[in-house]
Amino acid sequence: MQTAAKFWDRLADRYAKSPIDDMEAYEYTLGRTRSYLKETDRVLELGCGTGMTAVALAGAAGFVVASDLSANMVEIGKHRAAEAGARNVSFVQAGVDDEGLREDPYDVVMAFNLLHLIEDTDAALAQIGEMVRPGGLFISKTVCLAEGGGTLKLRLLMLALPLMQLIGKAPFVRFLKITELESAVELAGFKIIEAGNFPAKPPTRYLVARKL
Repeated sequence: MQTAAKFWDRLADRYAKSPIDDMEAYEYTLGRTRSYLKETDRVLELGCGTGMTAVALAGAAGFVVASDLSANMVEIGKHRAAEAGARNVSFVQAGVDDEGLREDPYDVVMAFNLLHLIEDTDAALAQIGEMVRPGGLFISKTVCLAEGGGTLKLRLLMLALPLMQLIGKAPFVRFLKITELESAVELAGFKIIEAGNFPAKPPTRYLVARKL
């Protein structure tokens, strides 16, 4: 975890300035997610990065806790929320395995572009299951690289990934299949109520799952 935190700390400033690759898919994700949020909901976002999504969705929820294991990402997120006047968003430095995130279950837990960056997906999902109240929602979006179908640029990047990881230029990346991802979510005690791919290539699987 410490190594991953240092990697994302180094990347934080550049990450904050990077444009979103597929704005149409991102906006659609926000719209679908807003449709599930209520103004009374306590929401937790895991792996919030620089807080763009947490701030964008803050108006649809009662209170949002945005967490990331990178201290630098969290600091940028705090500034972003302040500039946007999002007073119902609180940022904390924490990873998925942080026990403090499991003390008081949330109505909704979100994890966008996170699960494929975690080495033990099953353990992470079990911990997420403890963060969601019974009947609450887990909303996630995960690139499933094992399905293939990406651009030439992405395929070349995937070939170079082992070397980039060796020299500290890339994080851990899990090559997930959609069926593998969905089975893991269900094993963690959730029932999937919505699923879709946006963008379609490589499939980035959007899931809404209810805690049983």
